[in-house]
Parts: sequence; C-alpha cells; structure tokens
Amino acid sequence: MSMSKPQALIEQVRSSVAVELERRHAPTLLADRKAAKAAKHKAKHHKYTKAAFFRYCYYDPAFKFFCEQVLDVDYLPLPEATRAASEVGVQNSSDYVCTPFKHILGDFAEALDLGADILIQFGGPCRLGYYGELQESILRDMGYEFIMMNFARGIELGYIGWAKEVLKTVNPNIDVPHGVVKLKAVAKMIEHLDSLRDFYLANAGFEVQRGSFDAAWVSAMDAMRTCLDERDINEAYREAMAAFRAIPLDKPADPIRIGIVGEMFTAIDERSNLGLDHKLVAMGVEVHRMLNFTNRYLRYNEPNLRVGAKDYLTYDMGPTSTLTVAAAKKYAAGGFDGLIHAKSAGCTPEIDCIPVLQKVSEDYSVPVLYLTYDSQTSDTGLDTRLEAFYDMLSMKKEKSK
Repeated sequence: MSMSKPQALIEQVRSSVAVELERRHAPTLLADRKAAKAAKHKAKHHKYTKAAFFRYCYYDPAFKFFCEQVLDVDYLPLPEATRAASEVGVQNSSDYVCTPFKHILGDFAEALDLGADILIQFGGPCRLGYYGELQESILRDMGYEFIMMNFARGIELGYIGWAKEVLKTVNPNIDVPHGVVKLKAVAKMIEHLDSLRDFYLANAGFEVQRGSFDAAWVSAMDAMRTCLDERDINEAYREAMAAFRAIPLDKPADPIRIGIVGEMFTAIDERSNLGLDHKLVAMGVEVHRMLNFTNRYLRYNEPNLRVGAKDYLTYDMGPTSTLTVAAAKKYAAGGFDGLIHAKSAGCTPEIDCIPVLQKVSEDYSVPVLYLTYDSQTSDTGLDTRLEAFYDMLSMKKEKSK
C-alpha cells in the first residue's frame, strides 16, 4: 500500500529531524568514544591509577599537578588531618623515630584506606630520604597493596635517569621528555607558592580587615589547583600576588620581626609545628622563613651558604643545618628582633645547630626561642611560650628606642 502525500511528508520530516539530531550529537558521541579509549589506554598501561602524597603544608597544588600532568594518573587529595590519622602513624612506628616519619606513615595509611594505590614519598634531605623503604615495609605488614614511588631511588643517575627510573614505576610508557617539561612547570609552581607564602608571612599580621589574607590565600590555592601548564601557573601567580598587594595594611614602620629556622619539615608544616605561622601572624609579627622547597631544592648552593656563614661553619653539617645557620646569621645581622628554632624531637643535625645558634645569639644580642615538637606537644603550652617570647621582644624593642 502506498502512503498518502501527507503521510509521506511526515515521514520525510521525521527522517530529516533524526539526521539532524544524530549530526548534533556526533561530537558528544565522539568525545565519549575518545574518553572511553583514553580510559582503556590508561587501564592497559597503568595498573595503578590513583596517587597520593602525604600532607605537607601548602604544596598540595604542586602535588596535584605532578600526578595529573607528569604521571597521567588521578590525584587523591587528603582531607584535613585528624588526631586519629596521626595516631595510626604513631602506633605503627618506633618510639625513637622522628615525628615527621609518624605523620607521613599515618597519612599514607589514610590515603590507602581512601582508595589510593600509588604512594609518593619524596623523602627529605635527612634520614627521611631513607624512610620510604621502611614505610613501605610497615604498610605492607599492615596488609595494604600498593606501589611506592620513592624519589630517593635513581637520584644518582641524573635528572633524565631519575625520570626513567622513578616516573616509569607508575607509567612504563611515559613520554620522558614531555614529563621533564611538565616537571619544570612543577618547579615554577613551587617557586610561586613559596613567593606567595613569603609575602603572606611578612604582611598578613597587619591586615586592616581580619581574614583578608586567608581568603586571598584560599583563592590562590584554588586557582593553582586548576592549572594545566606553566602559562596557567604564571597567570594564577600574577592574579594572586595582585590580590595580596591590594589588601589594605596598617603596618608600623618598625614592626617586630622574627626569623624562623630549623628542621625543614617541622619548620614549614603547620600541622607539625601546631600552626606556628598563624600564631605569630595573629600577634602582629612580620615573619620570615628561608626554609622552603625553593631555597632547599631549586636554588640550593651549600658551599656558597657556608661561605656566608664562615664565622660559624667550616663543614657541611648535613640536611638543613647550613641553611639554618646561614639564615640565622642573616636575620641577626639584619636587625631582626628574635629567632625561632623549630625541630622535631630526635633531629640530630638540628641538635648540632643549637650551640652554633647560641653563639649567633650572643654575638648579635638576638634572643632565640627553641621549639622541639613530638606527638605529645601541647598546643596550649606552645601558646604560652610564644606569648612570653613576644612580650620579651616587645619590651626589649621599647627599651632600645
């Protein structure tokens, strides 16, 4: 039976609409096919696909960029640290191991519980550089299955050799030259994060509107987390610094200035030092801290630092000792009102620094507050010591006028 003209017209319209809908949906279907293909490719070449770092101060955006842009794996951010998470590390560590080891171990256990199957341990310049193997062994004894990407491995092979040795642990088919380019972008992000933090520490204590710097800081971190390349990173930095500089300040001409030195992990990480940065800023102090990734890893020149502190150093005392002494001398010679030496309990290199810092204190008449942290350190006790130190510096400064 042949269709009538109206029926034929209706069928023609339906056919045209179907073709148009298929045409419009084609890009989505193509994108879906590409996404499925990429997921299949990742599943084929990455047996492990979700990576986590341990918690470490403000470097989370750089960790995220490294995982997603260098390793081509998913990044698992950890939630705010809790006492329970830290206790896992304490309970599964030796009593005599340093507090950073316990924090990191607890973070790794929590990351694995949250679904991570890749752990990234970049260690440190001290014996933390050897802790990756021990932490891996402990976690396996606890029943976890994962791979450990340990930055300490292959470092003697140079940058390219290290990239092949370490990066291919996660992605055997990684494009090493591309990975190196992205690593340079990671370094640039670290420099910018440290620069922003330096500005924050020096000025946040004098903001007119309370909380302005913290709000700008959160926005800066959020912007950094969305970056996909070095151009994005530079743009995020420019915008963040402009926002910082636009915050109204009520800063005296000669504020109390305190320089922080000490063991790198504890001196930087606010969980480890119980929020030392914020406690000092809240007191209206200008804070300086040379200890950061940029100065210890990206621009570090130990012989030059030792020359600058030749009155106090003859040999490299290890890890961050030279930086501790050189920074202390710089701050003291620059007329700073006080120094704070922060370290974890049992940190041998920084214990060796204490007699040297006492000599710097004597030579320049600058007070030094020595803070040693362990898993039992009291937040209230720290507040009391900082308040007493601040009062002493204020009285000393007033007396000298």
